[in-house]
Formats: sequence, C-alpha cells, structure tokens
Amino acid sequence: MIPIKVELKELTVNDSYDVYNMLKEIGLGENGFTNSFPLENYKTFSKSLLHYVEEAKGIGIEEGRVPQTIFWLYIDEYPVALGKLRHRLNEELLQYGGHIGYMVRPSERGKGYGKLMLKELLKAARDKKIEKVLITCDETNRRSRRVIESNQGKLKGITNGVCKYWRTIS
Repeated sequence: MIPIKVELKELTVNDSYDVYNMLKEIGLGENGFTNSFPLENYKTFSKSLLHYVEEAKGIGIEEGRVPQTIFWLYIDEYPVALGKLRHRLNEELLQYGGHIGYMVRPSERGKGYGKLMLKELLKAARDKKIEKVLITCDETNRRSRRVIESNQGKLKGITNGVCKYWRTIS
C-alpha cells in the first residue's frame, strides 16, 4: 500500500495517546536504541514531554548530554516511527550513537519506513544547519546498515562491532 500522507512531526507537549501507544509497542528499545520515555501510564508520559521540548532548545540539559530534537513519522495520520536528531556530538556520541537514531514500531516494520524516517531526519538535519552527520549501528544489524546505505551513508569504519557512517548534507 502506498502512503497517501507522510509527515515528520517534532515532539510537542500536546502529543497524543497514539504516540504513547507507539512508544509502548516499541518498549525499551533494541540494537542500541533506547526509548527513555516513561511508559507506566499516559499521564506520566504526557508530563515528560515538556522535558524533551526543553532539551531540544538546550534548556536544562544534564551534564554529558547534547541538545536533541525528537520526531515522530506519521503515515496517513498514524505514528509509525520515532527519531532522534542530536544537534551536535560529544565524545561518547562520536563512538556510538551519532547524530541520528530511529526506530520503527514492530507492527510496521518491513514496509520501508526506516528508510523513509532516515530520509526525513536528514532533511531535518539540513534545516538545523548540520552539514555532516554521523549515523552508527551495530555491525550485525544488517537491516539498519541497508537503511543507512540506501540514504547515501558512507561507511568510514567499524570499531568494536560499531559501524560508523558519515553523510554530508547538501
């Protein structure tokens, strides 16, 4: 099925129950991607959103962290993926994590949404004036490697089982 409407939405304090349900489906994360949202109940999730809005603006960032913007990928008004765009790198992110992280909800995998999410996050990086992005993944994560390579990520090396791809933003 070809999607009618594709939209990358930045996290807001008004995000709805459909986003919460997607995050619950994703769970704690996998393959190095961490879902740090509180998922005990919708009220707790909803209260946490202001923290992430402020983090994107560089407000109240904990020691060792960098500003990051969180996005949702919607297909036909339905959230299918979560993405993180870090505005800059620190030493830890240079080793693992990079500028971009993303995860497609399990029920929507295998439909090309990972490639689409990364494509949209690269546009968001351009909008934030990031000229070159680092994307990392586990060496054994063949799906993620294909997603990155299909978006013109260039493998620059593998260290301790971590692939480091760089992509220039034009």
